[in-house]
Amino acid sequence: MSKSPRLMPKQPGLFRGEVIRSKRFSPSIQRVTITGADLSTFPWLGYDHWFRLFLRLPHQGEFVLPELSGSRWWDPYFAIPEDLRPHCANYTVAGFRPETGEMDIDFVVHCGPEGEPEGAAAIWACAARPGDPVALLDQGLIFDRPDDATEVLVVADESGLPSTAGILRSLPRETVGRVIQEVPLAEDRRPLDAPAAISVTWVIRDDAAAVPGAAALAELRRHENVDAKAYAFVVGESTLATEGRRHLVRAGLPKDRITFSGFWKSERTKQLARV
Repeated sequence: MSKSPRLMPKQPGLFRGEVIRSKRFSPSIQRVTITGADLSTFPWLGYDHWFRLFLRLPHQGEFVLPELSGSRWWDPYFAIPEDLRPHCANYTVAGFRPETGEMDIDFVVHCGPEGEPEGAAAIWACAARPGDPVALLDQGLIFDRPDDATEVLVVADESGLPSTAGILRSLPRETVGRVIQEVPLAEDRRPLDAPAAISVTWVIRDDAAAVPGAAALAELRRHENVDAKAYAFVVGESTLATEGRRHLVRAGLPKDRITFSGFWKSERTKQLARV
C-alpha cells in the first residue's frame, strides 16, 4: 500500500450484526447480507470502505469477540484462546442500505477438486444461515485520489471487485479514466455504475490453472500512456499489486499517486516462487 488510508475511524469499535441471507451472486461470488441495530450507525463513506470481519467458525460454540480499548486491535484479538478465537479477514462493503441497516459482503469462492469451497471465510459464507453472528471493525478508505488528478486508473482481480464497484459508484460523474477488472469467468461480470468517461475492460481468466491477477497485469502493461498527474489504484493478488505499481512508475506515474495493496497471495504464485 503506498500510503496510510486518509479516512480512518478515530476509535475502534465493533459493529455487531447477524446474517439475514446468503446466495451465490455469480459463479465465483457468494454474497452474504447482514443486518443489526449497530449497522444503522455504520459511518459508510462509499468508495472502497473496508472493515475487518469477525466470524464464528463451525467448531466454536460461543462467539467470543475481543474487548477493544485502543488502536491495537490485534492484542486483545490474539489474547483470545485459539479454540475460541473467531476468524478475522478484511472485506470491502459491497452494498449498504442505512435505512434498513443492511450490508452486503461479497466472498470470492475458490473450489477444490470436488467442487467444495476452500478457505475459512468462503466455507463460512457458503454455509451461512439467518441468525449467524458477525462483527465488523471499521477501517475507513484506502482509495485516496488527489484533488488535482487528471484521470483515475483502477486495476483489480476478483478480490478487488467490490472496491472497483464502490469506487465507480462514488466517483464524481465527470471523472475520466479506465478500469481493468479481472474475473474468473465471463458470468462473473456485472453492471458497474461508472462515470461516462471511464472505460471498463473486463479481463476473463477462464483457466483454473492460471495465476489470478496475471491477465489483469498483462492488460495493464499494455496501458503505456499514463499522465503524470493521474491517480492509480491497483489491488488484488500480491503480484498484481506490486508489479502493477512497478509498471506504472516506469510509465511515469509518481509513486505517491499510486495506491496498491496485495489483498491475498495465490498458492499458484507461491509454487512458482519456489521453482
